[in-house]
Amino acid sequence: MTAPAAGAPARPGTKALLALILAVLSYSLVQTMLVPTLGILQTELDTSAAGASWAVLSSTLLASAVLTPLISRLGDSHGKRRVLLVTLALHLLGNIGAAAAWNVGSLIAFRAVQGVSLALLPLSLGLIREVLPPHRVAFGLGLTSGLVGGAAGLGLLVGGLIVDHASWRWLFVAGGALVLLALAAVVRYVPESRPSAPARLDLAGALLLGLALVCVLLGLTEGPTWGWSSSRVIGLFVGGVLFSAVFLRWERRAPHPLIDPALLLGRPIAGAHIGAFLLGATQFVFYVLVPKLAELPTGLPPEAARLVDYGFGASVTAAGLILIPGTLLGLPASSAVGRVEGRLGPRAPLALGLALSAVGGAVMALFHAREWQAVVAYGVIGTGFGFAMAALPKLIHDATPPHAIATANGINTVARTVGGAVGSQLAAAVLASRTISGTSLPDDSGFTLAFWIATAIAASGALYALMTVNRLTTGGGNGQEFIRTKKEVADQVMGE
Repeated sequence: MTAPAAGAPARPGTKALLALILAVLSYSLVQTMLVPTLGILQTELDTSAAGASWAVLSSTLLASAVLTPLISRLGDSHGKRRVLLVTLALHLLGNIGAAAAWNVGSLIAFRAVQGVSLALLPLSLGLIREVLPPHRVAFGLGLTSGLVGGAAGLGLLVGGLIVDHASWRWLFVAGGALVLLALAAVVRYVPESRPSAPARLDLAGALLLGLALVCVLLGLTEGPTWGWSSSRVIGLFVGGVLFSAVFLRWERRAPHPLIDPALLLGRPIAGAHIGAFLLGATQFVFYVLVPKLAELPTGLPPEAARLVDYGFGASVTAAGLILIPGTLLGLPASSAVGRVEGRLGPRAPLALGLALSAVGGAVMALFHAREWQAVVAYGVIGTGFGFAMAALPKLIHDATPPHAIATANGINTVARTVGGAVGSQLAAAVLASRTISGTSLPDDSGFTLAFWIATAIAASGALYALMTVNRLTTGGGNGQEFIRTKKEVADQVMGE
């Protein structure tokens, strides 16, 4: 055996892992950094609240949900590193354009371009399997995915600091600098992907899946404005179901499917996707409501502020600080997933993470009158998010063959994104239903009810994980479970 070369790193793949973490952070930080700009954009770009919301959230949400499965599939068939570099380059262009946006329409367009950035997560998770030795893969997956959840609080804090002291355009300058750093690190430290067999792109499947996701997400986004019982919203949801059914039927017959139905419906992969959806819904209830609770009654007219007898009156920056302890606690939790799985089994980390989030949610529902109570409660919630976020890619890794790992992670990422859209709209709907008498201001009981609902979602997810996430084959990661279920899923799709 040849001795290691002098100066070789003690832990192989560390620099490549750090480069991939930078790539993931260039996506996750930018998303929450922009949340504090909603009111500012409405004023400076002379637009409506809906226009500002589309610029900050909706355009990127729709584009990312549609593009992520397609980009992930390209990564599996044409090389994950190559596609990762192209995606980072497009993300950088989106940041540059957004920084120079001249009106809300151009900002919405450039934010849609930035929708490619969601695919950085599944591509990076797929590359971790290639750049790290087998005994470090679980650690790499846990740390990288845990940072995605942890970046929420940090992004709000950084965004608040920039908005408080400079123009909102500097958010995109800072984001672009991070993307450029990630791009340079990937070029320098991430090796070429393993040889892959390029397949013809399933454009019809991509179109059908895109239409299904756009229908669902547009319905969720515009539901509060158009009315949940309006014909347009109901038509969008019905369209989402119909396009999904046609998509599954088409993928079963396509010679080179965009997504093999077994990656959607096969066991235990389907359990991981449902877990991701429930986790996303839980996360976004707290991401939306905890900062809002912290900031009230700041920003309200004096006559309205007198009616709000709850909240901490915090600035955007201080509201972000409330989430930081939970963020920091989530990081060691995410890196410990491999050890927890080794002792308690593959279903334990996801179940444990969602259960901890439920416990923290219950504490938040009962006690949120003081800042320290919110900090403690979100500390428990954030620890749970760390376990759950890291558990999902590990479940995907153990159940999926190498040639489909980015695609499977892409589906899982989209499932969490759709869950996040449901959670954010659920939080908004609950607040709108519980208002201070004679006003449109949310009542404290609305926050309490929303926190209990998030607690119930997380608890149901924990029970689901315990009951349905099956024990994987020994030496996971070889895709045997995926191969075994292909026939079952084909029969299910065809109704045989």
